[in-house]
Amino acid sequence: MLRIAVPNKGSLSGPAADMLHEAGYQQRRESKELRIVDPVNDVEFFYLRPRDIAIYVASGRLDIGITGRDLLIDSGANAEEILPLGFARSTFRYATKPGTIDGPADLNGKTVATSYEGIVAKHLADSGIDASVVHLDGAVETAIQLGVAQVIADVVETGTSLRNAGLEVVGEPIMTSEAVVIRRTGTDGEEPKVQQFLRRLQGVLVARTYVMMDYDCRVEQLEKAVALTPGLESPTISPLHNEGWVAVRAMVPAKDAQGIMDDLYDIGARAILTTAIHACRL
Repeated sequence: MLRIAVPNKGSLSGPAADMLHEAGYQQRRESKELRIVDPVNDVEFFYLRPRDIAIYVASGRLDIGITGRDLLIDSGANAEEILPLGFARSTFRYATKPGTIDGPADLNGKTVATSYEGIVAKHLADSGIDASVVHLDGAVETAIQLGVAQVIADVVETGTSLRNAGLEVVGEPIMTSEAVVIRRTGTDGEEPKVQQFLRRLQGVLVARTYVMMDYDCRVEQLEKAVALTPGLESPTISPLHNEGWVAVRAMVPAKDAQGIMDDLYDIGARAILTTAIHACRL
């Protein structure tokens, strides 16, 4: 069986379970379940702390896992990213009191408090900055107020928490993160079961990104219509019973669908509709 690590809680857990369900895999019914077997797909799922998943995968005990890019890098484990999944996105930034630091060079000699010691230490070393790092498990904003550090490094989304603590971001982002599939570094990337798993998840990602668009248009407007809906290889075009009309079907980016429908209507297309794609293989 393919052995897969899945986040058991936190912002990664729900979206990961939803994606796996959409990909056709059985998922646990209760949050207390730590292991389930999906005999139909020959897969065994282990529900683990997101921060520990890279360690388990690197040990070779599990074949692949879903975790955050930030947690993978922070762990320092001998594992590598093989597929970004597009959810649980976050940005890591330095922050401090306004007017204290102008740029990364001013971090020299400072102490940085963070819950992600591995990420910060690597970034400082790669940037040639000589600063010390203090590990805290959470609420790092208070580290400056209490004098534990002069700078913090943490996940920044809207920046509201930082502003409420009287802090501002400094310099460029340390890194951007999202959910990723990982495997042990150096393992066989062509293993059939792993490739099938990745294809299924890629299919879900495409299905979420595109919709299927169908419409009717006059033959003389077909080239303009096809230019708006080129599809992946090319659209499917079928003649209609009424002479001079054709039916067109193509995949289009979901975020652009409404605008494309407007443009098609303007050139005379009618009976324009979109339908969701639940699964696909490209």
